[in-house]
Amino acid sequence: QLQLVESGGGLVQAWGSLILTCAASALSFTYYAMGWFRQVPGKEREFVASISWSGGKTYYADSVKGRFTISRDNAKNTVYLQMNSLKPEDTAVYYCAADYYGLGHPFRTNYWGHGTQVTVSS
Repeated sequence: QLQLVESGGGLVQAWGSLILTCAASALSFTYYAMGWFRQVPGKEREFVASISWSGGKTYYADSVKGRFTISRDNAKNTVYLQMNSLKPEDTAVYYCAADYYGLGHPFRTNYWGHGTQVTVSS
């Protein structure tokens, strides 16, 4: 019912910035809370940020609060993750996720994208 495709990952130096984009292909996109998760080898996939279906509420993991910003454009079926002041610890595969009629917290993932690699060099 919902396909998610991430883009924008790549290699960046510490203290640099990247913006990730998640494009969704479904008429029901506006009814999903959207989120970003990340995962590195040997660790569990962790929550990064989310935004309610209305766009009125956002939530962030403590590790990225103040550095990352999540936003959405329902007219374009797109969600973004602006990442500033990147650290080597931010290196991971970043996944876009969707939560049907979600408020953003707690986040209950119904659909996952395939991920995009972000590598931060020291």
